[in-house]
Amino acid sequence: MQNGQINFTRMERVVLGKPAAEAIAEEANKLGVDRVFLLVSGTLNRETDEIRKVETALGNQFCGLSDYMPAHSPRDAVISCANMAREAGADLLVTYGGGSVTDGGKAVTICLEHGITDMDEMEPFRTSVGQDGNRIKPNYDAPSVRQVAVPTTLSGGEFNARAGITDPRVELKQSYMNPGIVPVSVILDGTATRHTPEWLFLSTGIRAVDHAVETYLSVDANDFTDSSALHALRLLGEALPRVKADPNDMAARQKCLVGAWLSMSGIVTGTRLGASHAIGHILGGSANVPHGYTSCVMLPYVLEWNSSINADRQAHLATSLGKPGIPAAEILDELIAGLGMPRRLADVGVGDNEFSQLAENCMLDDWTFSNPRKIRSPGQVMEILRMAT
Repeated sequence: MQNGQINFTRMERVVLGKPAAEAIAEEANKLGVDRVFLLVSGTLNRETDEIRKVETALGNQFCGLSDYMPAHSPRDAVISCANMAREAGADLLVTYGGGSVTDGGKAVTICLEHGITDMDEMEPFRTSVGQDGNRIKPNYDAPSVRQVAVPTTLSGGEFNARAGITDPRVELKQSYMNPGIVPVSVILDGTATRHTPEWLFLSTGIRAVDHAVETYLSVDANDFTDSSALHALRLLGEALPRVKADPNDMAARQKCLVGAWLSMSGIVTGTRLGASHAIGHILGGSANVPHGYTSCVMLPYVLEWNSSINADRQAHLATSLGKPGIPAAEILDELIAGLGMPRRLADVGVGDNEFSQLAENCMLDDWTFSNPRKIRSPGQVMEILRMAT
């Protein structure tokens, strides 16, 4: 029999299909807050009227805004936003943007709770990985200032009680984990994604595909997470090409958001993932590869490398993607290429001269150690990196 446990988070609700500004104002009223601080995409703030709509909907509850959170959520940007929100007296943080904005917001709430005002003070709150590959998580009080998230990409981090934050001084993306940093609510509004650059929306869609694939193939796989992972693949496999063909297909955009949500079911309930995500974390933090692109260039090769031990499970992925009998790695390669996304490490500016350091850094990520085919040395990571050249 299967054994283990399913862990749920402190998220209270997901709001589907309601205009984002209206839904944010309703959430603020439900939560009974007085001072709402916004952490938003710079592009949305400077080039569209979407953030003005939120300010108008909030009225006197709006207390301030930051539109600076670079890719991979660097510590210095987190500190800058936290200091602004603290000065504004924020009692709710709303994030409106992509995965870096979302993860940055989670770390901001930690800083607000614990009076963190500079990068060094964040160090005791991050997780680390022991020699045995097990995650070491510090214990600390959950934030009292909660977060409401409006995602405009498909990376799905808004559903996770984990923030990926980069320390720019060592060029490493590090994890911050606490059940209380998950947003109190998430607003899924397909129309809020229409300003997202095509490459970003579609590449993070492949990131969501990666969540679903590695959940289904996880060493912790179970019937509960299998069902959501396979249906996530059905939704994303259908809807991503539709958005590519017609960017104004709002129904397809909403399907993508729901697919991304389902793809996170395993992660948020404690399922460990594998090498595609572990290598992706390092490509992001150490080589500055955009979050979604990491899955585009790694997932099919990781599947191929793992196929010697889980080809039977991979066959179920192919069926969910509508192409039974074809190797899953081939189907995903075709899907990614059809979306116009990069397929090789060279396409994202990573040369083989970087492989050795990247492989060493991967041994600092706990999901390297939970890959279905065991990885216990940098040399094995190098094998996968070479496949992606």
